[in-house]
Amino acid sequence: MKINVIMPKMGESINEGTVIKWHKNVGDHVKKDEIIFEIATDKVDTEIPSSTTGILSEILVNEQETVDVDTIVAIIDSEEDSQAVLSSVDESTSTIEADGIEKDATNIIDILMPLMGESLTEGTVIKWHKNVGDAVKKDEIFFEIATDKVDTEIPSPVNGVVSEIFCKENETVAVDTLVARIKTSEVVVKPKREQASEILQVNEPTNISSQQPKINTSFTNRFYSPLVMNIARRENVSLGELETIQGTGASGRVTKNDILKYLELKESGAKPQTSGKNLHRIESSVQTFGSDETEVIPMDNIRRRIMEHMIISRDTSVHVTAINEVDMSKIHNYIRSHKDELWAKEKLKLTYMSFISYACVNALKEFPLINSMIDGENIVMKKFINLGIAVAVEPNGLIVPNIKNAENLSVRGFAKAISQVGEKARNKGLKPDDIMNGTFSITNYGVFGLQFGTPIINQPEVAILGVGAVIKKPVVVEIDGADSITIKPMMYLSISHDHRLVDGMLGGQFLKHVKDTLENFDVSIA
Repeated sequence: MKINVIMPKMGESINEGTVIKWHKNVGDHVKKDEIIFEIATDKVDTEIPSSTTGILSEILVNEQETVDVDTIVAIIDSEEDSQAVLSSVDESTSTIEADGIEKDATNIIDILMPLMGESLTEGTVIKWHKNVGDAVKKDEIFFEIATDKVDTEIPSPVNGVVSEIFCKENETVAVDTLVARIKTSEVVVKPKREQASEILQVNEPTNISSQQPKINTSFTNRFYSPLVMNIARRENVSLGELETIQGTGASGRVTKNDILKYLELKESGAKPQTSGKNLHRIESSVQTFGSDETEVIPMDNIRRRIMEHMIISRDTSVHVTAINEVDMSKIHNYIRSHKDELWAKEKLKLTYMSFISYACVNALKEFPLINSMIDGENIVMKKFINLGIAVAVEPNGLIVPNIKNAENLSVRGFAKAISQVGEKARNKGLKPDDIMNGTFSITNYGVFGLQFGTPIINQPEVAILGVGAVIKKPVVVEIDGADSITIKPMMYLSISHDHRLVDGMLGGQFLKHVKDTLENFDVSIA
């Protein structure tokens, strides 16, 4: 019996794939589940196993050839009869019952890389909490992932035993990639899949090809799809060359056709058309140390993302910083006299940040341009305020969750909200929505005893407020026309703003508004 091997559909938005390597030649014997070829799509490189045992009789698509999904790429003369092949498909996937619901025939649950946000296409497994053979309970934390937006703990959907793990720690894979399997005695009901080609892929292990050395993309802000990166590795195209290729995809992204055209022109001796951009990186002299003098510590995922985000912000915004000193006496005295009472009655921890956040939001209402963003040559004015509060995460990370619709909160409302987002951030309870669509951020380096600093803007926002420690110090005051020295709790505030949009006058007016609100705070509204 002849079995058609088709180009599989690896995702809803994927319509084609490229055969990058055949593991078998015509005439070779192939076993069921043995890898016969590898494909690349815009999302991921994948090894494709055989669905049957037999002889590979025809190869219809050559290596490096791109074809549409469901195209026949090869034919296998199966040694099994048609009933056996059909049965093997049912065992490896699911059986579709008349009621339109799939009931798992083998009680094997596929665990996929989850989609944590509409704009996210991949995730990194940063920690497995269970090993193969371990029992796992429903809703028990199974593994942790990191995306470009947030770190998240993923629970098990069932009670069972971990049967397979396909993805290593610190490995990045596309959304919907199979990362593990759990054996369960529970009856599992799943939505019916609409296409047979998708059914055949339900239990298909997916691995990222690692046959060729990876290209270090730490020094670029451009996105390159796995397919483009695979072609670059195979053809020895450096990252520096990739940066010069003019992209025709969305937002100037380099497509498969772009890099193939570049290689064709390069091979012919013609000068390829370039983007005119060069790779921005710092060249430094190479220093050599003995192994007993240094310790090499790989960056974790959070630190890598912080590094990339800071480089983008530095290269995007024109940073200017202004600093002002604030007399916190009125707020200091109010907190000191009311904190025990509020805690006893409402379990509410009132802090300086509650008042600073309130004053900051009032200033944003007065100067809404600072609550906007730049989109090309347009200014996007936000009619809402999502206030980002920077939270330090052990051991050396930083994340900025947002207090949504902060324009509606009171001082006590901010106290509750700040406590909640801080708790979620430190316990990996944040979701992508918690850190997206911020309009203005506050960073409190005062908690570390620092008096002032020059924070980096959280893109795509146009300003960030820095908060220093409240320190008692001698200050000069005027009493009845005479100068005298007294001790007051003082605090420095700094604002870093994007000079492309926010000039010095506006930044200064904003900071003065925050200062005046804090120094003359109406404690009756607290």
